[in-house]
Amino acid sequence: MGHIAQLEETPAGIALPVAEWRDFWALLKPRVMTLVVFTAACGLIVAPGTLSPFLSFVAILCIAVGAGASGAFNQWLEADTDGLMKRTANRPLPAGRLRREDALGFAIILSAASVMTLWLATNWVAAGILALGIFFYAVIYTIWLKPNTPQNIVIGGAAGAFPPVIGWAAVTGDVTALPLLLFAIIFAWTPPHFWALAMFIRRDYANAQMPMLPLTHGLAETRKQILIYSVVLLAVSVAPFALGLTGMLYGMSAAILGSIFLVLAIQVARATAEEPAEMLAEKRLFKFSILYLFLLFALLVADALVLRA
Repeated sequence: MGHIAQLEETPAGIALPVAEWRDFWALLKPRVMTLVVFTAACGLIVAPGTLSPFLSFVAILCIAVGAGASGAFNQWLEADTDGLMKRTANRPLPAGRLRREDALGFAIILSAASVMTLWLATNWVAAGILALGIFFYAVIYTIWLKPNTPQNIVIGGAAGAFPPVIGWAAVTGDVTALPLLLFAIIFAWTPPHFWALAMFIRRDYANAQMPMLPLTHGLAETRKQILIYSVVLLAVSVAPFALGLTGMLYGMSAAILGSIFLVLAIQVARATAEEPAEMLAEKRLFKFSILYLFLLFALLVADALVLRA
């Protein structure tokens, strides 16, 4: 961002952009990747068994690269739509700094490399789930769900819920109750997190003709759904403790954090603001939702380390 793409002359005299490394980096959606890496690392750490530091690093790197490949596929598929939205218009493809075929090739190479390397470094289960996650985000979510149904975020939330499961599977070679509950936590967290954002950027989605819930069903219904999913999130987040899969540290933390989340969701449900500048409750929930997930997974790891001590 902020740089000027260089141009090279083709034999026919047509100027084409020469992408810089920043443009390929932007394709990976690095801000989203941060959360992916963190939750994957947490899943890897709390899993029973051991993985050498080197193989652990390789596994997390593969998960990060696979997530980046998903982001690149997403931007390749949505290049035209991104150009209609203020929030995404300066991405490399709609801004003309990168050719679509280069983005596609980049995504394919990263996908194949990350899945094969994870398979060789750990096991086929982790690699298979990573491949499924890339396919789900690129095809199920981006191509099918996002442009066709206001439930896109609900079902599409599965795409962002795979990383802790992959981290766990990289160590154990299987998937048991706890990683499935971690999947469920992120799955339930995604709708209130994303809808809170979608409410105050809904005009962007309207320009792109995306059927987001605030547009198709209105703000009041969106606020109601945020509250419903926040209740589900609280229940799912304390389930690992209730089932005896974690200790008291995690159980108390999940209850407290989930209660704060629910209070903020109640404030959203009671709000009536329609202009983005006035949606303070929605903005508070969105900001806290990011902190919530980081704290919840960090305390999950702390709890596991205490139990092992």
